[in-house]
Amino acid sequence: MSAQLPPLAPESLEAVARQLARRLGETRTRLVLAESCTGGLAAATLTTVPGVSQWFCGSAVTYRDATKIQWLDVSAPHLECFSAVSEIVAREMARGVLARTPEADLALSITGHLGPDAPAALDGVVYLGVARRRAGAVVDPHTLAIVLSSTARGERQREAATWLLHTATHECRV
Repeated sequence: MSAQLPPLAPESLEAVARQLARRLGETRTRLVLAESCTGGLAAATLTTVPGVSQWFCGSAVTYRDATKIQWLDVSAPHLECFSAVSEIVAREMARGVLARTPEADLALSITGHLGPDAPAALDGVVYLGVARRRAGAVVDPHTLAIVLSSTARGERQREAATWLLHTATHECRV
């Protein structure tokens, strides 16, 4: 099930990282990420914010399918049937990284096709998975599908990382 897309203001990746760090502290939320197409860019940018280590647990960069299976328990049949660029895989990535990070309250994942040579239907498409923990159980898992506005691979990677951090900010709740 896809959730409603929060609007993305024309801010820099670094500004969004600072906003997220503030929001994590305000809500006392511990965050973990699972990144594929962003290659760890979201985590690298977030960790430039002083003091974020109180709230940011880390990020699993699972670029290849086998790594998604081994590190995050993503279903091999789902990868084969739907591909890594799918809502179900994004949701499984978020659940998997949350399951492996007991101190985290909130997990977000990202998977997508940044091009070149992407199938037309998936070119510039990313999926964000969201999972949260309450009373020891994973609750409220959902996904967002985003079509990136950038066309160059590097620009798409920054845009995707910005979406990931922006969405994490939106998902932090008191």
